[in-house]
Amino acid sequence: MTAQRVPGTHAAEQLSPAFPERAAWGTAGKLRAWQAEALELYFSQSPRDFLAVATPGAGKTTFALRLAAELLAQRIVDRVTVVAPTEHLKVQWADAAARVGIKLDPHFRNAQGRHAPGFHGVALTYAQVAAKPALHRNRTEAARTLVILDEVHHAGDALSWGDGVREAFEPARRRLALTGTPFRSDTSPIPFVTYEEDAEGIRTSKADYTYGYAEALKDGVVRPVLFLAYAGEMRWRTKAGDEMSAVLGAEATKDIHSQAWRTALNPEGEWIPAVLRAADKRLTEVRRTVPDAGGLVIATDQTAARAYAKQLKEIVGEPVTVVLSDEDGASGRIEEFQHSTRRWMVAVRMVSEGVDVPRLAVGVYATSASTPLFFAQAIGRFVRARKRGETASVFLPSVPILMALANSLEEQRDHALDRKPDPDDEGLITFDDDELARANRAEGASDDLLGSFEALDSQASFDKVLFDGGEFGAGGAVGSEDEMDFIGIPGLLEPDQVSALLRKHQAEQLSRRSREVVEPATPATDEFEHRALKEDRNRLQSLVGAWSRRTGQPHSTVHVELRKACGGPAVAEATPQQIRDRITKLEAWFVGRR
Repeated sequence: MTAQRVPGTHAAEQLSPAFPERAAWGTAGKLRAWQAEALELYFSQSPRDFLAVATPGAGKTTFALRLAAELLAQRIVDRVTVVAPTEHLKVQWADAAARVGIKLDPHFRNAQGRHAPGFHGVALTYAQVAAKPALHRNRTEAARTLVILDEVHHAGDALSWGDGVREAFEPARRRLALTGTPFRSDTSPIPFVTYEEDAEGIRTSKADYTYGYAEALKDGVVRPVLFLAYAGEMRWRTKAGDEMSAVLGAEATKDIHSQAWRTALNPEGEWIPAVLRAADKRLTEVRRTVPDAGGLVIATDQTAARAYAKQLKEIVGEPVTVVLSDEDGASGRIEEFQHSTRRWMVAVRMVSEGVDVPRLAVGVYATSASTPLFFAQAIGRFVRARKRGETASVFLPSVPILMALANSLEEQRDHALDRKPDPDDEGLITFDDDELARANRAEGASDDLLGSFEALDSQASFDKVLFDGGEFGAGGAVGSEDEMDFIGIPGLLEPDQVSALLRKHQAEQLSRRSREVVEPATPATDEFEHRALKEDRNRLQSLVGAWSRRTGQPHSTVHVELRKACGGPAVAEATPQQIRDRITKLEAWFVGRR
């Protein structure tokens, strides 16, 4: 739900002069409209618990610190405790608080027992609280405390974490819960969050204030996201020893989708290097108008992250920043990258949530994680707006679950308890945060998470672009004019200009194809025939996908119609000429010649 604005003068604009720091707190900067509205709502009610849901990049930290400043100034609280998911975020909170005169100790350790003098409070991790809840309860009871629970859904990650948070902060004078991502649907209630039961007996979380991505986009607070999807033919060997092949994103079972996806992400194949090169070309285009724009590759595990970084270094000819979980020096590397003009950073989990690197403009979603929670966190790293006209560009595998998440980015989700598992979700790769944490710690490959199998070969092809609820492009080979039309869009454009340019390029692409003259096939040598056939199959599959999106017909129905029109067996058994005939027929359909 989105709270209604309460009439009257905003309480946060009338900061009390009780503390000498009052002057510093009063210069925290001009508030965005949603922040002012949420603060006004808060101070009109003065609740003990308040849950604010705001999309990544909207400014939750600024909102929370402005609220903390007023509560301190009015002496409603004397102490502030911030709880965040990672060590790096503790430092980030402390830095942000220092800029408005609130002193937080991010280096507090449980063994200390109390924070150093001169601080208004501490910044902790959820794991730190769960390890010694009694200690933090004693600290909370010792002074009137405001507790800020950043990304509060983490309090439901494990039973011990939720129990620890509840025990430690039950005595708090005020509690502010923040989140910027969809809650997962499970049966672990999140402490200090209100749940309401519907007619079916399902309890759903109730936010006190919600500011979603769609609203933030309309207000110019966040960037619009251009999703560039890549397909291609994948080949792998199952743990039973069977060789399998499939086109990424084509009509298939969920198990086939998962295995094809895993094959695409294998650093030894050709899919990842091709997509990395395309993403770097996009970054070059963006940097023509945004010179310090940076890119981020999000990997599944540390082994893949290191391999991707090595490939990127060869592509760009400069060092690549690698950030692996909370290892020593990770925070410093993120900060160094933020204040540099280096092109690329590669990470596993460290920068997927909450970490503020506003210059990130291009991303590669090279991970197997597919929960709405993780996807929203990851995309949130690229949407923080700095100037009008900036657009985020995210490259990702063309698989149904990611396409659905990209198309539903603007949806709001609340945390639902008592919901029965959806049988349609079986077979999907949907890692939870505990599994991702294990991946972060793993030095080897992620076989424990993904199951034993062997990726044999992967080829990449440009599939389509998703933007503002629309899909554009009819596929194309990597490096082709069809691909470059979409990669080469200027880095600074208003959303309506982006949409107009995408439609223009799509029309040009279809026009080019309609003018192409299909020359008689030249017999290929045995050495190269298989490569030509593979390229033609990829092109056919991309066109089938585009026609499916235009007409709403399933891929299988389109293939059946093509076989009726052109003759021949299924794609896997069709000759090169039969494949080319179907490509020609499909291109004719696009320009209205049935």
